[in-house]
Amino acid sequence: MPKPEVMSPAGYWPQLRAAVEAGADAVYFGLRHFSARAKVGFGLEELPEVTRTLRMRGVRGYLTFNTLVFEHELAQAARTIAAAAEAGVDALIIQDPAIMRLARRIAPGLELHASTQMSIADAEGVRFAQELGADRVTLARELSVAEIDAIYRTTGCDLEVFVHGALCVAYSGQCYSSEAWGGRSANRGQCAQACRLPYEMIVDGEVEPLADARYLLSPGDLYALHQVPELAAAGVGALKIEGRYKDAEYVALTTRAYREAVDAVLAGQAVAISKENELALEQVYSRGLGPYFVSGTNHQAVVGGRAPRHRGVLMGRVTGVDGTGVRIKPAEAHAISPLKPGAGLVFDAADWRSPEEPEEGGRVYTVATGRRGELILGFANGAVRFDRIRAGDLVWRSDDPGLLQVTRPFTEAATPVARRKVDVHVVARVGAALRAIWKCAGRTVETESAYLEASRGRHLDFDALRSQLERLGGTPYQLGELTIDMLGDPFVPASMLNQMRRDAVAQLQALESEAPVVEILDPEAALAFLTPAREIAEHKSPQLHLLVRASHQLDAALTLSPASITLDYLDLYGLRPSVDRVRQAGITVRVASPRIFKPGEAKIMNFLVSLGCPILVRSTGLLHAMQSIEHPELIGDFSLNTANSPAAQIYFDLGITRLTPGHDLNAEQVADLAAVEGAAQLEVVAYQHLPVFHTEHCVFCRFLSTGTSYKDCGRPCEKHLVELRDAAGRQHPVMADVGCRNTVFGAEAQEAGAHLDRWRGVGIRHFRLEFAHESAEEVVEVTGLFDEALAGKIGAAELAKKLKKAAPGGTTQGSLFVANDYQVLPILQ
Repeated sequence: MPKPEVMSPAGYWPQLRAAVEAGADAVYFGLRHFSARAKVGFGLEELPEVTRTLRMRGVRGYLTFNTLVFEHELAQAARTIAAAAEAGVDALIIQDPAIMRLARRIAPGLELHASTQMSIADAEGVRFAQELGADRVTLARELSVAEIDAIYRTTGCDLEVFVHGALCVAYSGQCYSSEAWGGRSANRGQCAQACRLPYEMIVDGEVEPLADARYLLSPGDLYALHQVPELAAAGVGALKIEGRYKDAEYVALTTRAYREAVDAVLAGQAVAISKENELALEQVYSRGLGPYFVSGTNHQAVVGGRAPRHRGVLMGRVTGVDGTGVRIKPAEAHAISPLKPGAGLVFDAADWRSPEEPEEGGRVYTVATGRRGELILGFANGAVRFDRIRAGDLVWRSDDPGLLQVTRPFTEAATPVARRKVDVHVVARVGAALRAIWKCAGRTVETESAYLEASRGRHLDFDALRSQLERLGGTPYQLGELTIDMLGDPFVPASMLNQMRRDAVAQLQALESEAPVVEILDPEAALAFLTPAREIAEHKSPQLHLLVRASHQLDAALTLSPASITLDYLDLYGLRPSVDRVRQAGITVRVASPRIFKPGEAKIMNFLVSLGCPILVRSTGLLHAMQSIEHPELIGDFSLNTANSPAAQIYFDLGITRLTPGHDLNAEQVADLAAVEGAAQLEVVAYQHLPVFHTEHCVFCRFLSTGTSYKDCGRPCEKHLVELRDAAGRQHPVMADVGCRNTVFGAEAQEAGAHLDRWRGVGIRHFRLEFAHESAEEVVEVTGLFDEALAGKIGAAELAKKLKKAAPGGTTQGSLFVANDYQVLPILQ
């Protein structure tokens, strides 16, 4: 089994230094562009110093390049890859398949990691990434230890998993809420965190009372410290701590905790986790810690729903309030980590206060013990409004100044805290030079002194030798194993040993500061190799494709004359009869695959193939699996996140016949892609409710049952229509798929009426309409309007006006919106 690597986040220098001192094996960080955390990162000019700093401490440095890259950015991306390789980064973490292939060509010897943004959850997805050039794959956070183990046993790939920090409710790479509602793409590092907002649950048209649960899509924070031994046994090569937006204190505490756990596993010892250390992790940042999917599926645990932000440690519950203070019954944590003056408190009134109201809180001024063990909390005048606090409110310590005493050794270290062992072999012989061979982390240096004379009473003593050589304080080293080869009785003065020690440290530091020599090929030539020749598409009559998700929609679609009907059903049982119905109507039938496949779900793929009709492919794992079997026609869907022509070409090379551009592209970028790649090969979505969240977490199971998974939930997804209503009153439909994963769809229908002429002008002729919760009548009306528009009977303005009335929830341009300052690509002008 591989040795698990502790991998820590670094938003900038303070976090990087904290990670190093707390014992990280590797640190990952980003630039201010091409990074999934756009608000933090280093400048490209800082990279050489970053990598040199890490090398001198024996820590690997991974650069995040984990965003989708648009066509006009490819040249810049190629130059950045070359610069990163030259700066000495140990690996790139990549989302875009085109960038993976580009990086492999530019720097053939550079290590490449597939980002969790690639949505990989099965062995076939791992193999897809490996064939692109990935040396390591970061798996989706929704996998259990057993599933991770199955993937490792099947592939033998170096696997990385998240073990601590924030959980996205959606699969990474499959969230489009920021793009749809604010023009800020999560796949471009600009997540707007719509999952952390309050929602009401509408069930069959009625509000479902959910008590204090208001934040229905806001998961707790991942905490898998107890599962480190299991993860190591499952073959995990890297344990990743989330948090490039977090501060140095968070990085220090989490890194230290996982460092100690991994060291215990490597030593064959039990992982000892004290309650004090657990509370420290909870204190530094927590929305509620738990292993969640790592320990298996339990939909009751992932989302509490009471609050969306950092809580800290629960210190008690309010028992009374008067004009001068607050009385609380202390929680168990108070006995372990007592509440003290200066601590920041938040009074959690989720039981009775609106989620839009600000929470009451402040720093406690005095803490006294009252009768029956109550705590009496005093506050400075005006610091807290007592009229906004009631008996029963939970009291959280959101900030503990005392925690700085724990983290300061790592965050403000004047000398190295984390030190590596240096093994030393000394050769001491009378009449020869004293030699010492120093070995550290695969590097070896040698020091020599003057010739040794015979001792005149002060002979070389092993303990004295160790005492001199272990004086490595102030350096990043500590003495490990010491051996000596001695002949005769040589005299070795202490000054000689001290000088040799200083020389060895200087040699080791110089050796480690050297950047590795990496072959770097011309970025422009590499890019030209990947870019397909421009194709002029034939202008043929437009083809309208319909996607339906319910039997009543299929009934309506069969009365129309579309080029095809795609079935995207919750269960497989009704699929084959529906396929037969469409065939009997003389219409081409297609079936949509799930977006995620996990170990043990190959039967779903086998069933889809057995239907013998074209498959709308939504998973790279499924696409890779198709390479080894006889399969029907494959159409690549939006979830493959195609953002540029080299990525499109990768999918076409794997047998995709038509491809839907990713939803991160606006309407003009879709046209640009068509002009570069070939419009006849694209199938664009002209009407849909954008699938804003795609999540393993099941809101049906969590809020409409007491079960933990599909095994005992009673399948409420088959019995009820569910929508989530946001603060603006928009009601977003929720549907489950065959794998019990939920998709939350945008309330408004995203329509491309304003862009049809532009798309048709570049040769696009395949247009898809996707229906979520539309009635049969709405399916007929919307399809009829697009038929008229594509036939030239109505213009864009009239189409938009009529669609706004026809579509449930109204319409929007959503992710297709083109800003006024958008520039057409220079190569297309």
